[in-house]
Amino acid sequence: MRHRNAGFKLGRNTSHRRALLRNLVTSVIIEDRVETTITKAKAVRPHVEKMITLGKKGDLHSRRQALSFLMTDAAVTRLFETVAPRYGDRQGGYLRIVRTGFQKGDGAEKAFIELLGAEKQLDEKRQKRADVKAKKRKELEDQLEASKKDEDKGGEEAA
Repeated sequence: MRHRNAGFKLGRNTSHRRALLRNLVTSVIIEDRVETTITKAKAVRPHVEKMITLGKKGDLHSRRQALSFLMTDAAVTRLFETVAPRYGDRQGGYLRIVRTGFQKGDGAEKAFIELLGAEKQLDEKRQKRADVKAKKRKELEDQLEASKKDEDKGGEEAA
């Protein structure tokens, strides 16, 4: 019986589970949105919320606690400077879990775990990626046209 046994084991031993959760929390804070399985998303939610609460406190002790859990210094900096101020007047509920479908290999249910209010940043990232992709496509088309012109000139000289 599992009476009063809280938490998710995720089929891993303690150190592996801790490392997985730390990595997921770091990724959510840095990227604003991560795709994972439903169970992992539900397991990581309280850890991300705790980190945002530490970020809202903003004192040195909170920063050191966040540094001891998060994997990178960049994540801690982003947490305290960008993410936590976004939720200054909010009393919890900083995340959204959106189901997206099923994983191809084992059929596990997938979901996005994302920070609320990050839509603007995600749209900017999406737009930036689209601009870079369009620029690369244009460069490739220009190179293709240039190579065709060179071939045409070479064919005319030979004739």
